[in-house]
Amino acid sequence: MLKIFQNIKGDKAIWAIAALLALFSFLPVYSASSNLVYVVGSGTTVGYLVKHAILLFLGFGIIYGIHKIPTHFFKGLSMIALPIVLVLLIFVLAQGTSSGGTNDSRWIHLPIVGFGFQPSNLAAVVLMIYVARYFSKVREIKITFKESIVPLWLPVFLVVILILPANFSTAAIIFSMVLVLCFLGGYPIKYLFGIVGTGILCLTIFILTAKAFPDLFPNRVDTWMSRIDSFSNPEDTEANYQIEKAKIAIATGGIVGKGAGKSIQKNFLPQSSSDFIYAIIVEEYGLIGGFALMFFYLFLLFRIVVVANGATTIFSKLLVLGVGLPIVFQALINMAVAVELFPVTGQNLPLISSGGTSSWMTCLAIGIILSASNKSIVQESTSANDIDETNPLEILSGQL
Repeated sequence: MLKIFQNIKGDKAIWAIAALLALFSFLPVYSASSNLVYVVGSGTTVGYLVKHAILLFLGFGIIYGIHKIPTHFFKGLSMIALPIVLVLLIFVLAQGTSSGGTNDSRWIHLPIVGFGFQPSNLAAVVLMIYVARYFSKVREIKITFKESIVPLWLPVFLVVILILPANFSTAAIIFSMVLVLCFLGGYPIKYLFGIVGTGILCLTIFILTAKAFPDLFPNRVDTWMSRIDSFSNPEDTEANYQIEKAKIAIATGGIVGKGAGKSIQKNFLPQSSSDFIYAIIVEEYGLIGGFALMFFYLFLLFRIVVVANGATTIFSKLLVLGVGLPIVFQALINMAVAVELFPVTGQNLPLISSGGTSSWMTCLAIGIILSASNKSIVQESTSANDIDETNPLEILSGQL
């Protein structure tokens, strides 16, 4: 064990943030899991805690293994992984849309280990690596829209379209993060506006198709519309039951909270150990605990920018921002949903919420960031023409 700690490289602050968030997660997960035991009537609180511990242990194994890989290796890996991801997305989409009230078109169920795997989370990481690779290859070439359609936008739209029917929020986050990464990579803004318009058009066509042929995507568009209506409707209805319980939890938490394990709303709030775990945290640890958790995510964002600024190549810079920004963005969305600043999305709180695939993909992203910050394995040298003064990312890096 001591030897493992001695071999840990990379940004120590990011290691510390990930470890602290993971350790803290045991308290709210153990507390909120009582809802699954006594209300839903499945498993035991210790059983859920042990499962959460195993998932995090495997996740940190992923971090440790990935942070030892030189960053430039991810260029080739993205080319191999992207077709695999597309096949997995097609496979889960072909499974159907519902079974027993749950959405099967998001998961691949692993029969031996008993875990579910969500390919959309892997697709998000792989796609960001692929986009970073694209901009590292064209950094000295004038980008035209026509020449970028097939190598850049075709994979992006394929991934988003395959995820969209089952998980609108994840598809929207991936598309938004790709747009941010394209802006930082120097993609012409006038073309980005065209891509946004194309995305809106595709979404409109999908919604109209789903409305005209409801058997194709049963309940999905209705679910989106219901969440948006609940968000815009100030009256208490059955549709916004979850968010009302979350607000009650936050309101009763006060400044210092009720104390660890003393949440009341965990017994009434669905998804209290995953999507709405932030509300339980505020109820038990108060505004102090809620703001402290937000501080750690914002500090993680700061360290991500620092690592990107110190990276030696354009690919490394874009890679760190591409896989790092979605972690913080997802955390802020989860918190915003709990306080009703955003419609219900079903996004977990990274490294805190219970769940396997999301935690593992967060750990994969953190491992990649640590790889870029691991100076002992960086084998790419920075050339004099590596800096492009017209690139927004380079301007940002030069100012930090």
